[in-house]
Amino acid sequence: MTWTRRHILSLEDFTIEEYNAVLQTAASFREVLSRRTKKVPALQGQVIANMFFEPSTRTRSSFELAAKRLSADILNFAPGTSSLTKGETILDTAKTYLAMGANIMTIRHQQAGVPQIIAQEMDRLDSGVSILNAGDGLHQHPSQALLDLFTLTSVLDRDNPRLELLSGKKIAIVGDILHSRVARSNIYSLTAAGADVHLCAPPTLLPKLFLDIVDGEASNKLFLHWELTPALEDADFVMTLRLQKERMSGNFIPSLREYHQRYGITRNRLKLCHPDVKVLHPGPVNRGVEITSDLMDDPELSLIPHQVTSGVAVRMALLYLIGSSN
Repeated sequence: MTWTRRHILSLEDFTIEEYNAVLQTAASFREVLSRRTKKVPALQGQVIANMFFEPSTRTRSSFELAAKRLSADILNFAPGTSSLTKGETILDTAKTYLAMGANIMTIRHQQAGVPQIIAQEMDRLDSGVSILNAGDGLHQHPSQALLDLFTLTSVLDRDNPRLELLSGKKIAIVGDILHSRVARSNIYSLTAAGADVHLCAPPTLLPKLFLDIVDGEASNKLFLHWELTPALEDADFVMTLRLQKERMSGNFIPSLREYHQRYGITRNRLKLCHPDVKVLHPGPVNRGVEITSDLMDDPELSLIPHQVTSGVAVRMALLYLIGSSN
């Protein structure tokens, strides 16, 4: 397909063709990353500004490495040492990078909607700059959901990962869903793939409003559970999410110990799942809370290292697709 999307802000309106374009492009870049020379000149001469207003290890490093592998020039933004401390606005910061010749801006912010506002301003200025949402508040994290999608489909068919492979698969997402932008993005991508998505968490972390995230046929693919057993029964994949204590202003759970006893993913609990079940976690991980250490480190069951590796290939694909359309 011909890629026409300038910005990647949300997966809510992604098409089947766009998902498959990302998966197939990521597969080709995965092969590049397996070579001795891991660099291609695909975005040579383009400038990518990584504007991370919120702490990040995996996402920021992954985007930076992806840009370097594509031979782009990189500008890294650090809020603590920027003019934001002197009163400069976020839009003025973005305009500064625009004046420096930025072609793509990857933006992470603790407030939902910031990447969208910057994208609107770039469009108003007719700048031609593309905005890639690297995570905004409790809204979305498109690149994480896409690398999860790439990880899942690659397990099922490494040579030809595609959306249809997940049709009819049962995928359990367990954890702090209320505060998770990763969960929101994954709900869109996985239901679009035709998977049966089972959300599971304590009632305080899984309000009924999550049933309204998707509509149409996708709404028949989304299920809520406040108990772990029905969510895990015959599941093909289990994705566990971090308890985001930094976003919790109230007493959402009695204690970490009780949470683990009721919702922690253990080797014994996986016996409820499909015999070939695999486990994912977007990281960072609270070991012994969301998932046991032995399970997390088990190469036969855990796809967590594959998610990190997939991240570079998928972010290369995203930067390439929007960079090539500029």
